[in-house]
Amino acid sequence: MPRLDVDLSGRLVVVTGAGRGLGRAIATACAKSGASVAALDSDNQLLEETVSELRDQGLEVNAYHCDIGEPSQVQTTFDQLETRPWGVINNAGLADGVGGLPFWEIDVEDWQRILKVNLTGTWLVSKYATALMIRAREGRLINLASDAALYGSPRLAHYIASKGALIALTRGMARDLGHYEITVNAIAPGLTLGASTENIPEERHQLYADNRALKRPQLPEDVIGITTFLLSEQSSYITGQTIVVDGGFVMH
Repeated sequence: MPRLDVDLSGRLVVVTGAGRGLGRAIATACAKSGASVAALDSDNQLLEETVSELRDQGLEVNAYHCDIGEPSQVQTTFDQLETRPWGVINNAGLADGVGGLPFWEIDVEDWQRILKVNLTGTWLVSKYATALMIRAREGRLINLASDAALYGSPRLAHYIASKGALIALTRGMARDLGHYEITVNAIAPGLTLGASTENIPEERHQLYADNRALKRPQLPEDVIGITTFLLSEQSSYITGQTIVVDGGFVMH
């Protein structure tokens, strides 16, 4: 775990998809930086494992079962929050086993399923969180995109469409929220080792291994530093940006 210099004491940070992988790592980092963490996930077992693990470390975290693709569940979750969120990390998304087909062979149902969670779900969480943030005229929204959308990965059209749209949404949200001193940025990680990438074909892992400037595999911990920085006061004049964190696989 990298050194954590950001102080989030007394602030509530919402992390979606906190049950495993990158989401769990981000929730842990935020809590270790002093934040009270609202951990959201649609998988109750994984969510409880995360919360139990963090509480065993003496960290402040609460579990909220939430499928971010369902508007009523998102609204109920934000109604249950005891305090106004300072930050929201829109990490939840579908990536497991979504690739392999050219765009013309993707089922309509699969296309809609990916966009419902990855794009619409992020919009829903941001919508309800922002309603609370605007009153205080402060806050941080961070959307987890993907370098695959910038690279144009083949046989992933629905996934990269959702993540590319998320980058555009980030810019639009930043414009809408600038008046309220709320920043909105996106982070685009590369292929990150973890539960969500276990079923990705070996050829894609090899593609990254061959073409990264930095040759070691990417781990969830590699995304923590930029995430906590974007939650901090030091990033208060950065908004509408997409920051690629992939070891130099995509350079732009």
